[in-house]
Amino acid sequence: MTPAPRFAPREVYRVDWLPGTDVLRGTCHCGAEHTAQDPVGMWEWMLAHPEGHTPRGSRG
Repeated sequence: MTPAPRFAPREVYRVDWLPGTDVLRGTCHCGAEHTAQDPVGMWEWMLAHPEGHTPRGSRG
């Protein structure tokens, strides 16, 4: 019997729309949050990790 394959941890990104606004709130896999009205700008921010990121609970 062969063992099950091991997969590397996945990075999880979340984008929520704030109802009643044109604002998107993005949460990076590191816990950093960002808001923007432009979805392209939001994804550019997320994928530029770690530039512009300040994880939750960190000082900087």
